[in-house]
Amino acid sequence: MMIKKLVVLVVFICNLSWAQKTLNGTFMPPEEFTHVFLYQSTPRGANYVNRSEVSSEGKFSITIDSTYKKGIYKLVYALPPEDNNFDILYNGKDDITLHFDLEKGVEYSQSKDNKLWSSYQNSMEAANTTINHFYSNDGESSSTFTKIFNTLKDAQLAFENAAKDSPMALEFIKANKPYIPTSYEDYNTYTTHVKTHFLDYLNFESQLLLSSDFLTNKVFAFVFGMSNTNSDYKTQIDRLAKKITTVETRTAYLEMLWQEFVNQDNDAIANYITDTYLLDLANSQNNTNLATMITTYKRTSKGSLAPNFDVVFNSKNTTLHDLNSANKYLIVFWSSTCGHCLKELPQLETFVKDIPKNELTVIALGMEDDDENWLETIPKFPDFKHILGLHKWDNPVAKSYGVTSTPTYFLLDQDKTIIAKPYDINAVKDVLKQ
Repeated sequence: MMIKKLVVLVVFICNLSWAQKTLNGTFMPPEEFTHVFLYQSTPRGANYVNRSEVSSEGKFSITIDSTYKKGIYKLVYALPPEDNNFDILYNGKDDITLHFDLEKGVEYSQSKDNKLWSSYQNSMEAANTTINHFYSNDGESSSTFTKIFNTLKDAQLAFENAAKDSPMALEFIKANKPYIPTSYEDYNTYTTHVKTHFLDYLNFESQLLLSSDFLTNKVFAFVFGMSNTNSDYKTQIDRLAKKITTVETRTAYLEMLWQEFVNQDNDAIANYITDTYLLDLANSQNNTNLATMITTYKRTSKGSLAPNFDVVFNSKNTTLHDLNSANKYLIVFWSSTCGHCLKELPQLETFVKDIPKNELTVIALGMEDDDENWLETIPKFPDFKHILGLHKWDNPVAKSYGVTSTPTYFLLDQDKTIIAKPYDINAVKDVLKQ
């Protein structure tokens, strides 16, 4: 009986060991790293799995138990995590050994899927270098052209064949298949066709691809790497929206592009995405947060009439739109408890002293929980017109302007049209000097 129990225990331990897989390797130089964190990636986000210290020799090891399924995993090695991570293909069967170098990137010594996908990317990068070199030097030899693209075609086919028993790597390799012309094309024709066929093999319904950075990188390359005018941007966005048929996925990628155009201060294209696609998508999914965010941004875009609010000016109740004291108005959303504000507003006070009163009026709206600290602070800024905005982040005026941080600046012309949204005090000074 005891022997049977021991046999069962040994079998259980062996099965447990067999079920667990290991992700290990090195990070170089080791002094730059302390820990690595593994996350399971999904189209909707990432879930923490495990972590490991990085030893003084740069070594790490993470156990992945059987409850974690095959898919995309992210290894985070520094802060901020969104900028310091890379994708790993985990097939649920094989251990993975990798070697990461800050300058060279990641290499795999164990894991067929990852080795194939990594080698394929290196091969495609080398092919693109050869193509660019061909066109930048002469670009007119049809025999050289044919040789280059035959090599590219053979490489693509060879990697697809090599990955037949590695379905995860194969899915990425097929999705990344490049445009390969069948006869000679000059540079302009070739680049036009690359743009035309760029989305051909991208599968926006694949949970595997959606869980990785692959499609995001492709979308950014398609929109921002192949466009330089607003007209081009619109064309690329339209083509992308048509390609993505799933509502949730289309919303996610268009919101991502909207945010990038907001970051680039390109109101025209951000609002084009809102008007043409994103607002309807948000409403169809009852996504009120998204709808509010994009409509608020549009309402406060350059060229829009600034949202109106009540002000007291020269002891009289009036509104922003009814003011006629200056050619320009600078609205500052700030708080008496905000450290950045208390650094920037004194600089603004000093700067505007040299500007004639009929040229600029500064309206400072203090976003506060109560008036005590605000009343103590505003005498330091006698050249501003002060408004108390209670309820801080829930203040109606602040919300109508989409304020999410302080200080936030809006510059208006005499008609109260928004003409600039300076990021900080230095940008304020620059725009007021113009």
